[in-house]
Amino acid sequence: MAPGQQDFKFELSLSVLNHLGRNLYRNFVTVLGEAISNSWDADAKNVWIDIDRDNDTFSIKDDGIGMSAGDFQGKFLKIGYSKRKDGKTRTVRDRPYIGAKGIGKLALLSCAERISVYTKKRGFDYVGGTIDNGQLDQAITDDLTPQQYELERVDADSIKSLSGGHSQGTIICFHDMKGSIRNSEKFIRKTLAMSFKFSLIDDGFNIHVNGKKVDIGDLKDLAEGTQFLWLVNDYEDPYLSTLKHLKADPVSVTSRLPIKGFLATVVKPRDAKIDGTDERASLDLFVNGRLREKNILRHIPTQRILESYLYGQIHYDSMDRGTQDPFTSSREGVLESDEEFQKLLKYLQKKLIPRLLEEWDDLRRSINEEGDDEDTRVSKKDRKAKAFVSVVEKEYSPKKGEPNKPKVDEWLSSIRSDAEYNISAYVDCFLTENLLRKFIVDQSVVLSSGAVKEVDKWRRREEENLAEANISHQIIQQDNNLNYLGMDLLSILSEGRKNDDNGNLMPLCMDHVTYRPIRNAVGHTSLLTGAAKNRLNLTLENIKGRLTTLLKRVKA
Repeated sequence: MAPGQQDFKFELSLSVLNHLGRNLYRNFVTVLGEAISNSWDADAKNVWIDIDRDNDTFSIKDDGIGMSAGDFQGKFLKIGYSKRKDGKTRTVRDRPYIGAKGIGKLALLSCAERISVYTKKRGFDYVGGTIDNGQLDQAITDDLTPQQYELERVDADSIKSLSGGHSQGTIICFHDMKGSIRNSEKFIRKTLAMSFKFSLIDDGFNIHVNGKKVDIGDLKDLAEGTQFLWLVNDYEDPYLSTLKHLKADPVSVTSRLPIKGFLATVVKPRDAKIDGTDERASLDLFVNGRLREKNILRHIPTQRILESYLYGQIHYDSMDRGTQDPFTSSREGVLESDEEFQKLLKYLQKKLIPRLLEEWDDLRRSINEEGDDEDTRVSKKDRKAKAFVSVVEKEYSPKKGEPNKPKVDEWLSSIRSDAEYNISAYVDCFLTENLLRKFIVDQSVVLSSGAVKEVDKWRRREEENLAEANISHQIIQQDNNLNYLGMDLLSILSEGRKNDDNGNLMPLCMDHVTYRPIRNAVGHTSLLTGAAKNRLNLTLENIKGRLTTLLKRVKA
């Protein structure tokens, strides 16, 4: 050693644990997830979660391989220890490891004042220790190193209610939960069912909450509210067999990316919500069966209505590349800079989501439901007409189980497209004619003698009809005589004359010749032929064009 030099070494402060663990994890379900992940990596077949709200405690027990004293000190308490350090990527039971950085265990410190760990290998006694967060805080204040902070010893007699029949595995007890258990048991079960579907990898791995196994039945509400389904690369999942209320056959999606999964949409956005919370089912990314990124669409916001209806799972196991860890330190997300993650986001943004937007819109409209208002393939006017007809149809459709329902629903279906067209066409006619009336008044146009005679004729006819019907009040508003005039006279009055200097009909008068018979058919709720619809569409476009020109004369 050269003169004046000495050996140096890193020294870790306990405050690092505070930043890495206790301040990193704030979600109770995330803490459960870290414990469940450890149990998975320990080749456990079962994880039992018992929550005692009255005493503000809970425990997590598994039947994994457990730890010896050496393992507990050299692996569990060694922050940063990775099971993969020797290049191993799978457990003895051939499960893929889902732990990587060795800091997930620090999540356990984030939600309780005292955490006791009891662990044993088959044929041995329990070993372990208790971490008191109050004492740990003092040690951090004193700037102690981990070597200077000793865990409290545990007493196996204190867990007799949990250790009976427990031949191997780990038990973790949490005391004084700091109010962390705010979620209902139903919420916890549903979230665990959605977030930790380890059955995709090993049917023998089970999670129990207060003695009851978490299974796909916990997603019953979500399944019943699911309307359409897309399967990516022939994905299979026991949950999908519970989707009994789909309105169409599942749609197959093929991707060159090594992914699998499903995407589904619900009937109403509320069907994707988790009862009693602000959380909802979303499109999530899983790697080797573990949730790695919740609501992946937040990376590619589309600002489209589909996001409120969509949920599902994308499984991208090849993202786990051994020593190349793409996951954030909190284990609650993926590094956005990761190359494989970017490939997935690009595929979703450029291909899969745009395709789903179109197909979902088509599927929704095929069952007479509102779809994507932003899809320009269908005009907003046509969408609104369809939505209006759909609402009114429900008032006429018999209730489920009534014997006349099939035939009446068939009748409704047969006239649906005509109703949608006529509603839209009628609104065009109504607005066009009434805007012309407003324009004529604004321009102080004097009624011609022919117009006055027409008004008188329809007034008398109205009086006769009212008398016959024994109605004592007026039907048509009396403040404007123009309400009694049709498009023929309105055209002449608004354009000032019927013919131009060459003797040709003025634009509105010319269009009225075609407009009148079809307009009357619409007004009388008749069903139009395809040719009539096309002719009326063209005529209305001409009339609206001329009306727009006339309205430019209006001054403020």
